[in-house]
Amino acid sequence: MDKIEHIGIAVKDLKTSNLLFEKLLGVASYKMEEVASEGVRTSFFKSGPNKIELLEATKEDSPIAKYIAKKGEGVHHIAFAVEDIRSELARLKKEGFVILNEEPKKGADNKLVAFLHPKTTNGVLVELCQEISNG
Repeated sequence: MDKIEHIGIAVKDLKTSNLLFEKLLGVASYKMEEVASEGVRTSFFKSGPNKIELLEATKEDSPIAKYIAKKGEGVHHIAFAVEDIRSELARLKKEGFVILNEEPKKGADNKLVAFLHPKTTNGVLVELCQEISNG
């Protein structure tokens, strides 16, 4: 794993949360995007070299809606950048981690993503992100 790619925060209302994070970080969101397959709308902020992803549910049965109903708003996941997501998933599986999606899928911000089950990562949902090459 190369670095922390971003920290994902589940929010009830993206518009309200965008205003709050603009005040908090002193910068505007640089990208908003909907990932229909996951039932989520995202907004990204940069703070120095770090990124924050705000996640708002667009469907009542989406993972973010379920998370907020169970735990409320707050830190949802930590994402790590990887060069080769498939080989990293194979390595982690051999190490005993439970993979939530064996095949990486297209996520927000031009990334292939996959998740590790929190029961094998001390209760933290871990996301792996690989930049999708445009070539």
